[in-house]
Amino acid sequence: MTAPDEQSRVSSWRLLLGNPVTLASAVALGAVVIIALFAHWLIPYGVNDIDVPNALRPPGGAHWFGTDELGRDVLSRVLVAIQASMRVAVISVAFAVVVGVTIGVLAGYLGGWLDTVFMRIVDVMFAFPVLLLALAVVAILGPGVTTTILAIGIVYTPIFARVSRASTLSVRVEPYVAVSRTMGAGNVYILTRHVLPNIAGPLIVQTSLSLAFAILSEAALSFLGLGIQPPQPSLGRMIFDSQGFVTLAWWMAVFPGAAIFVIVLAFNLLGDGLRDVLDPKQRTLAEARRTGATT
Repeated sequence: MTAPDEQSRVSSWRLLLGNPVTLASAVALGAVVIIALFAHWLIPYGVNDIDVPNALRPPGGAHWFGTDELGRDVLSRVLVAIQASMRVAVISVAFAVVVGVTIGVLAGYLGGWLDTVFMRIVDVMFAFPVLLLALAVVAILGPGVTTTILAIGIVYTPIFARVSRASTLSVRVEPYVAVSRTMGAGNVYILTRHVLPNIAGPLIVQTSLSLAFAILSEAALSFLGLGIQPPQPSLGRMIFDSQGFVTLAWWMAVFPGAAIFVIVLAFNLLGDGLRDVLDPKQRTLAEARRTGATT
C-alpha cells in the first residue's frame, strides 16, 4: 500500500499537472529561468552594439524584435533585461522571506512584548504604499541595482512577516507542539521541526505572488530612472526610452511590455495553482472539480 504522505504527494502532483493553466505557467517560467541563466549565450547581438544606419528597423529576419533608435537589437536587450529583472526579483524576495519569516515566526511563537513591538513596526511599514516606500528607500540610498534589491526586499518584508505570524499562531496551539514541549523539546527544535514545515505552504504561495510584484516594482523603478542604470538594459527603462517613438517604432515598447506581462501573469497563475494544492480548503475544491470533470 501507498503511505499517506506518499499518497498526498502523488495527489498534489496530479492536481498541479492536471491543471492546464498552472502547467502552462510553469512551462513559461521554466523558459524565463533558462533565459535568466543563459541570456548572454542566447543573444544574437551585443546589447549595446550601436548601428545607426539600421536604427528603428521593424521586426524581421536580421532583427526578430526590430531595433531601437540607436540601432541596437531589441531582442538581445529584452533577453538581458529579463535576466536582470529576475535577478533583482529573486534576491529581493529571498531577502524579504528570510527577514520577514524570522520576524513573523518569532512574534507569533513567542508572543508578548516581542510580538507587540514587531507587529507595530510592520503596521507602520504597511501604512505606506508599496511604490512610495520603495521610492523613499531609493531616494535615501541612491539609484542602482543593489539599492533596488534592498528597496524591494524591505517593501515585501512585512508581507511575509504577517503571513508567517498568522500561520505560526495557528500552529503553536496544535497538540503535537504541546506534546513536544512536555517531552522537553526546546524552542529551536519545535520551530524547525514543527512550525516551519507546517507554515511552508502559505509562504510558498506568497513567494510566487511576491516575485510577480517584485518584477513590476523593478520595472516601475527603472522606468522612473531609479532602478537598473544604463548601459545595463532593463525592461522598465526600455519602455521609458520608447515613449518618443511610439508611432514610429511600436516594437520598442511592445516587446519589453509583453515580457513583463508574461512573467507577472505566469507567477500569479502558478501561485493560484500552488494555493489550490497547498491550502486544504482550496485543495478539496480543486479535487472536487477534477473528480466532477472526469465523471
